[in-house]
Amino acid sequence: MAKNKGEKKKSTMNEVLSRVYTINLHRRLHGIRFKYRAPRAIDEVRKFAQQQMGTQDVRIEETVNKQVWSRGVRNVPFKLRVKLERRRNDDEDSVHKLYTIVSFVPVASFKGLQTLNAESSK
Repeated sequence: MAKNKGEKKKSTMNEVLSRVYTINLHRRLHGIRFKYRAPRAIDEVRKFAQQQMGTQDVRIEETVNKQVWSRGVRNVPFKLRVKLERRRNDDEDSVHKLYTIVSFVPVASFKGLQTLNAESSK
């Protein structure tokens, strides 16, 4: 079961991927002053997507932004269900080969939800 010296392990970071996550914004915004809570929540969503998908280019859909800001700057929702899709970049001029799209997934309750591997649209 020894590997040959010429064999390299295939990286899964270059694969197109789609997953559904629940982000706990409540713990990420603890101690943040009211005036900065919603903008910080958007930054935290972007940071979460970069960490999970391994891409620097993260694009947040308008629906996610509307959901975060739905109750104003102060009262950001405690949790947010999002779909992260890692896609190939078609722009040849771009530095990054892959980018991530963050879209909102509406749910009635967050009880018992887990991370799901979703079907990729492309």
